[in-house]
Amino acid sequence: SSVSMNCRSSANIINILRMSVPILLVSCGATLIMVAAQIDLSVGSMVSLSGVIYCILLKNGFGFLAATLLTLGLGVFMGYINGLLVMKLRIVPVIATLVTLYLFRGIAWTLTPRRIGLIKGNMPEGINDFARAPVALGLPAAFWLAVAVIVIMVIIQKKTVLGKYTAAIGGNITAAELSGINVVWIIWILYMITGFLASIGGIARASYLSMGDPMTGNLMELEVIIAILLGGTRFYGGEGSVLKTVVGALIIMCVTIGMTVLWIPPYWQAFAKGIVLVGTVAVYTLITHKVEE
Repeated sequence: SSVSMNCRSSANIINILRMSVPILLVSCGATLIMVAAQIDLSVGSMVSLSGVIYCILLKNGFGFLAATLLTLGLGVFMGYINGLLVMKLRIVPVIATLVTLYLFRGIAWTLTPRRIGLIKGNMPEGINDFARAPVALGLPAAFWLAVAVIVIMVIIQKKTVLGKYTAAIGGNITAAELSGINVVWIIWILYMITGFLASIGGIARASYLSMGDPMTGNLMELEVIIAILLGGTRFYGGEGSVLKTVVGALIIMCVTIGMTVLWIPPYWQAFAKGIVLVGTVAVYTLITHKVEE
């Protein structure tokens, strides 16, 4: 009995890690955006649209490689649009990415059959392999790719010019501009990186589900923000850690899966996450006020 319990608990851990791939990927890019004192509320919609497009391409005879490359290109393009709205058209990031949240989600819904609301059936053999087939330690390629991305993003943040400039922009954007940092391009690149990572997350989720679901990224923007704040990133930029965000993301996934296992309805899950977000922001605000005093 203890052996079967151990097996069950290890299977649960593997399941949590497999399902956490999209939020791990997205929150890495979104952390750097928040460190730069920006925000991206469209991450969930980018994951949804990427998954839908990926499945449409596979259904229409594209190979895995072609479908993946085109979907990744779409991710970069969606990030480019966010950067365009924020940096060129000077729209406040919250408003700009709220617009693209609805735009990308609307496109995902438009491309999905009305009756079932999903892109499924007629998929090539092996669509599950990327997100389900064990590669090492019982975990699939998608998870190990997410680990590689986390390592790369930590190196970018700690060791590269992009990471240093990101923190400088978040700390004081005027001082960053005066010191010769190309603020427009740095923030634009961060939005494109996040779009790229969201598209990998969309592919992973579509592979895990064997279908494109326009609802799959629903409320992910909320989960990502909670993960980033739980990881100690400052809401107003300048400070933050990709690695600590990853811990926050895993906590969020454990809570989400726990609530699902307990049959808590989705609307109560959303309510609980909202309470966690408000609580996190309130605690953060109290701490920063005390520090300032």
